[in-house]
Amino acid sequence: MKSRQEITERIKLHNIHKKAGLRRALAGFLSFAGGWALPWMLHAAESLGYTNSIASVFVFLFLFTVTDKALSRNFEGRQVNWRGWIWPGLFGTAFSLCMVFGTQLDLWGSVPFTDGRMWAGIGILAVLFSILTRFFWNEFDRVRMGYGGRAAQGGEQKEPVREKKSRNIFWIRAGVIALCYVPVFLAVYPGFFVYDAQDELLQVVTRNFSTHHPLLHVLALGGIIQLVHKVTGSYNLGIACYTALQMAGIACIFAWGIGKMEKRGTAKWMRCGITLYFGLCPVLVMFSLCSAKDGLFTGMLFLAVILLQELCADADAFLRKKSNALLLGAACVGMMLLRHNGFYGFVVFTPVLALYLRREWRRVIPCLALILACYGLINGGLTKILHADNSENQEMLTVPISQMARISAYEDVPLAEQEILFQYLPGEAVQRYTPKVTDSVKISFDNEAYEADQKGFWSLWAKWGAEHPFGYLNAWFMTSYGFWYPDTVIDTYRGNTVFTYTYEDSSYFGYEVEEPGVRESKIPWLDELYRKMSLEIAQQRIPVVSMLFSPGFLFWVWAFCLGYLCCFKRWGTLLPFMLPALCWCTVLLGPACLVRYVVFLWALLPAVLLACIGKI
Repeated sequence: MKSRQEITERIKLHNIHKKAGLRRALAGFLSFAGGWALPWMLHAAESLGYTNSIASVFVFLFLFTVTDKALSRNFEGRQVNWRGWIWPGLFGTAFSLCMVFGTQLDLWGSVPFTDGRMWAGIGILAVLFSILTRFFWNEFDRVRMGYGGRAAQGGEQKEPVREKKSRNIFWIRAGVIALCYVPVFLAVYPGFFVYDAQDELLQVVTRNFSTHHPLLHVLALGGIIQLVHKVTGSYNLGIACYTALQMAGIACIFAWGIGKMEKRGTAKWMRCGITLYFGLCPVLVMFSLCSAKDGLFTGMLFLAVILLQELCADADAFLRKKSNALLLGAACVGMMLLRHNGFYGFVVFTPVLALYLRREWRRVIPCLALILACYGLINGGLTKILHADNSENQEMLTVPISQMARISAYEDVPLAEQEILFQYLPGEAVQRYTPKVTDSVKISFDNEAYEADQKGFWSLWAKWGAEHPFGYLNAWFMTSYGFWYPDTVIDTYRGNTVFTYTYEDSSYFGYEVEEPGVRESKIPWLDELYRKMSLEIAQQRIPVVSMLFSPGFLFWVWAFCLGYLCCFKRWGTLLPFMLPALCWCTVLLGPACLVRYVVFLWALLPAVLLACIGKI
């Protein structure tokens, strides 16, 4: 006769096998459903090449293996913590939505919101990616804690380095990064003078200023070029001087940041790798040698985030050293003066930071208020002193303008309502509407008419929005989806003719030298390489490498890392990255998807990855 213990063991074993069977059945169902839904996020107009292919079998087997393991780790042998699914669920749902929406936008120029099959596919993919996300986050945290649990408290602090030695190491790092830039600088001499560079120079030459571009950058760019031109008679030399100064400044900023990482316990091999990354990453090289404000803005934001990490880790120690507060203030003011969206992001970030550091509110709030006051005084003072024209509204109205232009161009709307729109936006401007960029439309926006009757503009916008909500969403998505969809080729300016070429397959980077500059390449083959990366489909043809150039892919790397920090409630580590995240949100309201608006995703990538492993 069997003992009670044997019976109990048999029952337990039976339950284990039963749960394992149910788990495998669920994994099989999710894998099959995921294989069916996958074509919704594949960039192919005809899915038969996948559905009627042996590749679908390999996809099923891979999904089954990974999903079964994920379900085993997430559910078996423990009480399910449903709260732990909030962040993985949000990430999985957002990723599925963006991938499916992005594919439809890239293929057809719109999202079929009424297609039930699409929503079924999104739902299946959301469940699948949520399970996989939690599995990978849990596995990463287990490995991180196992190989260095102390990293969760901020990483191992190294012994203080002698000041003289520290300075020497700083200059060596800055020199290495700058030396990496030099061959490209010679190849594209006098630099990438592009993205309204001529307009900024002309503002200084004619003394006719506008707030369309940040005045601090206009004065720096135009002033240096004009000064060198007056001394030497060469605009090319002036452009080269500005490029070299910016190149050196950004190299120093990156070298300083690596020094901070060293003090937080980052291994030597990592520091060497990060140094080479800053010096060789083509995206960072392009914008370090580019006259546009984006390179300097990225540098200021990089400084601010690294210092905010120290502030959030130990506010009292940080604020006791006045040089820290002064440098943070200068970085934040510089960031806001170099891009308007830096100001919008910082305004939203300020109360969140003050709330987190509420124990130090007597020192933190006055510092934040002083930063905003300095920005206001400098920006307002420059506008007044230079008598700059600040009457433009179209930059703030980019999304509404593109939405109304799309409805007017694509939908059958009453003539009377069209006439109302034409008061603000001429008919010929509406005819120039292209889904991926608003510039050709908003340039004709009548600011005087808008100032005279803002109510009429917004009434028409609200009426059309209520009648064509999907049209409004598609108009907005088409100018921004490249920021969150990895698989697109950025061809925003396709067909546009500029000074030296016409954009065709790719608008990844401006590349050219606008007048009065002239390209005088000293290393033609390297110049040609950067031309191909900028204007042709080149790196996009190389698997994996293509994603390293994709702003959409960089966004999801960031989202994965920040979602992990949220899931494990590492709020102090997360908070400094909220500032660049808010700056990213503002670019969604811009006129087009261009890499230049989000260069900071590449610059701050090492800091994000190190924060996840504990080297805050």
